Formats: sequence, C-alpha cells, structure tokens
Amino acid sequence: MQRLLSPTVRLRLTMLYGGLFFLSGLVLLAISYLFFRDAAGVNLIVPTGSSARTNGPDAETELRFQEAVTRSTDALHQGLLRAVIVLAIMTLISIALGWLVAGRVLRPLRSMTATTRQISERNLDERLALTGPRDELRDLADTIDGLLARLQAHVAEQQRFAANASHELRTPLATTQALLDVAHSDPKSDDGQLIERLQAVNSRAIDLTEALLLLSRADQRSFTRDQVDLSLIAEEAAESLLSLAAKRGVTIETSVNPAPTVGSHALLLQLAANLVQNAIVHNLPEGGTVWVATDAHPEGVGLTVENTGEELAPDLVSTLTEPFLRGTERIHTDQGVGLGLAIVKSITDAHDGTLTLTPRADGGLSVTARLPSAY
Repeated sequence: MQRLLSPTVRLRLTMLYGGLFFLSGLVLLAISYLFFRDAAGVNLIVPTGSSARTNGPDAETELRFQEAVTRSTDALHQGLLRAVIVLAIMTLISIALGWLVAGRVLRPLRSMTATTRQISERNLDERLALTGPRDELRDLADTIDGLLARLQAHVAEQQRFAANASHELRTPLATTQALLDVAHSDPKSDDGQLIERLQAVNSRAIDLTEALLLLSRADQRSFTRDQVDLSLIAEEAAESLLSLAAKRGVTIETSVNPAPTVGSHALLLQLAANLVQNAIVHNLPEGGTVWVATDAHPEGVGLTVENTGEELAPDLVSTLTEPFLRGTERIHTDQGVGLGLAIVKSITDAHDGTLTLTPRADGGLSVTARLPSAY
C-alpha cells in the first residue's frame, strides 16, 4: 500500500489523467447547462412568490406559466444533479483506467530498470534490447545500450592496460632482484658492472612510470588550455631529437606552416616528440629519413610525421596505438617502453582531435594528428 501511494510516475500520471478528465467534464457540464438554460428560459433559482396578485383569466394563465417554469426548473436541476453524479462516477472510472494504462505504458521502463540493476562489472555484455515501436522509451533503451557498450569497452581496455602495466613493471623489478641475488651469492662479482646494470634497469622503470603518469594525465584531461602554435612545437621537438637522429644515421626534414590551436604546450610537445622519436627509432638501419610537417585548414590544424622503414601491414598499423605494443611483438630494447603512440593517441583525444596512421607504399609509416583550429 505504501508503494502504491508513493509519488511514483504511475501515480502522478493516473492523477493527471483523472484530474484532466474531471476538469473537462466540469467545463462540458457548465457549457451544457448554459445552453439548456438559454433555450428553456429558466434558471435554477425560482421566485417563491409574487409581489402582486392577478384575478380573472389572466391569473389562471399566469398560474399555468409559473407551474411550467417550476417543472422546467426542477427538470433542469435534476438533470444537473444527475450529470454531476455521473461525472463523479466516470472520474473514478477514468482514474482506474488511467492507473491501468499508465502501468502498461511504464511496463517497459520497469523492465529496463530491473535489467539495469542486474548489470554489473561482471556482466557488462548484457543489453536491454527493448523491442517494439520506435518511441521515446525505445530511444532511451538504445541510448543505455550504447552507454553500456562504451562502458564495457572502456572497462576491458582498463583491465588490459592494468595487466600490461603490471607485467611491464614486474620485469625491471624481477631483473633487479635477479641481479641482487647473483651479487649476494658471488661476493667476488664486479660491483661496478652491477651498479651500471641496476642503473639501466632503474632508468627503464622510471621512464615507464613517468609514461604511465603522462598517459593518465592525458586521459583525465587535467591540464590548462592555452593558444599555441603547432609548427613551433614541431620544430622544438625535431631539434631536441637531432642527436638521436644523428646517432642512428637518420635525417630529419621539416616543412612547417603556422598552425594555431588551443591546448597544453607540454602535452603537445610530448605528442610531437613521441612521433618524431618513434619515426627515428623505427627506421632504416642506414640512411633513413623523417619528414615533419604542419598545415592549417579551416576545419583544423595538423601535424604529420612520416618516416622510411620496412613495409607495414595495415592490420599491424591499426594496433600500434595500443599500450605496450612495439611493432609485431613485445620486446625489451632501447626503443622505449611501448607507450609512445598510446600517449600520442590519448593526448590527441584529450584535445578533441583525431589520429590517423597510414603505412607508406615505399615502407615506413605516416602519422597525422589533426586538432581543432584556434580560430
């Protein structure tokens, strides 16, 4: 009973139906009464007497007229009373029918609520899958299904990322433990070599941790937006990596045009540096080239980094932005921690942009980050 009387949507709809029916009936009853009263020339209020008495034939005619008026008035009064009673009964019936109709209309909503309550992190694959006509409830159900699909994909990505991060962080810790165990079991081991190897492992762990923090910062969009020029950022990133390019025998060619956008200078510099470094590292063994270019169009600005290298399959290119993937397999080399393009993708998404990876016909990769224009 408490649930039935609680201010639910069904109860409010029922009272709304009943109230509208009652008001409509009152208006109809008042209009009908006015029409009948004007047609009959009578009123509900009947004079109880006359101020003067009339004798003779005129008195008899007046008496018959008064009796006719009285009968008409009584009939109108009785009709009005019956109409009020009928209106009250029909109002109660309309409330009952409104309760049934509201329950039937809201039945899909109750089913959606029950299904949504049963969905948790362990069964995000379930969907409402509401059938029926394309109405507001169907649109709501489809919207919730779309939200669940995105949530399922996000949770799966987070779980996969957590597992990969744990695996990657466990590797330097296990390596450190192994080096310490060897040094402990062999007191005559070279301490200088041990320290050097420990420093290399520790540096890798620090780089990985910083990359994870940067990736989290980009995903949360916790940064200040300022107006920046993407061409200046691209030149700064290319200049900072000239020594790495020279060490690997790679030439960097820049062709930049002013490309104003709005975003974080630090994150966009990291984006450009990651793209250029990735192009340098994954290049030809000798005589490789990296092309860095920026452009501006009415629909947005773009940063494009291309490099020579081995031919890449389109299926492989589509997976390069996934965390901890380096080319065709997970490898532990000086090529990074496997988060370069994943960070680029997150920074691009955080700036409401798009990232496009395309294999070059002559080998290598072309990556374009397109961002909204500042104007």
